[in-house]
Amino acid sequence: MASRHAALLKKIAEREPDKRRFSRVDVNVLGRFMLEDRREYPCQIINMSPGGAALIAPVTGTIGERVIAYIDHVGRIEGSIARHIDGGFAIDIRATARKRDKLASILTWLANRDRLNLPEDRRHERFVPQNPFTTITLDDKREYKCKIIDVSLSGAALKTDVRPALGLSIAIGKMRARVIRHTEDGIAVEFAVVQNRSVLEQHITQGES
Repeated sequence: MASRHAALLKKIAEREPDKRRFSRVDVNVLGRFMLEDRREYPCQIINMSPGGAALIAPVTGTIGERVIAYIDHVGRIEGSIARHIDGGFAIDIRATARKRDKLASILTWLANRDRLNLPEDRRHERFVPQNPFTTITLDDKREYKCKIIDVSLSGAALKTDVRPALGLSIAIGKMRARVIRHTEDGIAVEFAVVQNRSVLEQHITQGES
């Protein structure tokens, strides 16, 4: 019995340094997640490390339940619910060493972006598409016509009478984006991922003037 207890303590000791070597980064990114019942829900990631993440979500699941999430800028992550928090839950991420290294690089970029207050990637040149008219679609399927003031590979400025809430996920044409700013004439949005220009021109515009 004593040897079995010692072996258990050794396993715990081996795991603890691995869990604690990851420092969490405060972030504000949106996504969707799926629990074991395979139903999808929206979520907001408030902090994250290569080993775990805290999600604000409409449902909390059960401790130990498997979670698959698709996070803006990050992509697919998988893990299990470690604990409940106010308004959501925290997960332990299951990933290979290579995947954790990739997550660390992405989180460094996100942390620097938020610290410098750069919601959009200013390295990307802005332009006006040939057809500047498009349609905003909200999650409840309501649609609104709008005009593209300018666009880059990472975001766009739109002239519109409707002003969805900050952080809300919307569709612009066939593109997924989230609202990051209200302007005098409308809104500014950030795309879920940096786009290829030819694909962007095809998918962001929709409708006629």
